[in-house]
This record gives sequence, C-alpha cells and structure tokens, in this order.
Amino acid sequence: MTIFLYILFGFLGGIFGGLGMGGGTLLIPLLTIFLGLDQKLSQGINLLSFLIMALIALVIHYKNGYIKTKRLGYIILSGLAFSAVGAVLAGFLPSKVLRMAFGVFLCLLSVIEFIKVFKK
Repeated sequence: MTIFLYILFGFLGGIFGGLGMGGGTLLIPLLTIFLGLDQKLSQGINLLSFLIMALIALVIHYKNGYIKTKRLGYIILSGLAFSAVGAVLAGFLPSKVLRMAFGVFLCLLSVIEFIKVFKK
C-alpha cells in the first residue's frame, strides 16, 4: 500500500508541477501527513523530484515558445544564491519550525488566491 501511495503522490505532484502550480505545495503535505515522513526528508524528496519534472517542463515550454531568455541570467543567479541560503537555513531549523512555516506559507497563498478570484 505504501508503494502505491508514493506512486499516487508522485503522479499528483507531477500533474500540479507540470501545470505550473507547484507540485511541492501538494507533495510535501501528502508525504508528511499521510506517510509520516519528516519535513526535511519530504522537502528533499520534493526538490529531487522537482529537478526532473522541471527539466521536462522546461523543454516543453521552450518548444512552445513560452521561455524568454532576456535577463534570465539575473533570475538564475539570484535564485541560485538565495536557494543556497535557504538550504543552509533549513539545515539549522528544526523540522517542526519548517512545518509551521510551510503551513503559514500555504495559508497565505490560499488567501491571496481567494482574493484574486473574488476581485474578478
């Protein structure tokens, strides 16, 4: 049953990631809540699966003309720098703090999305 859940959660995370909604916002809670994995382990699994999914999505989006390369270097460099800072910070923080911060992030994200929907 556990292997089935891993496959199902990977499928769901891949679908949401491919749609550009961020598979990790779904995958991390699924792994921590339903499979009881530690927050840091769930984040690590998400990052590794994200790399593979992102490469596939990048090729498809590039072929469809959705990638603009002008000033892309600035985004890549700042993303690399701040992801390194975030990874070091996550290594020092306890899993409970990471779990709470991720929960707050998801709540804020949902409030922002609801506001966007009701403004239209």
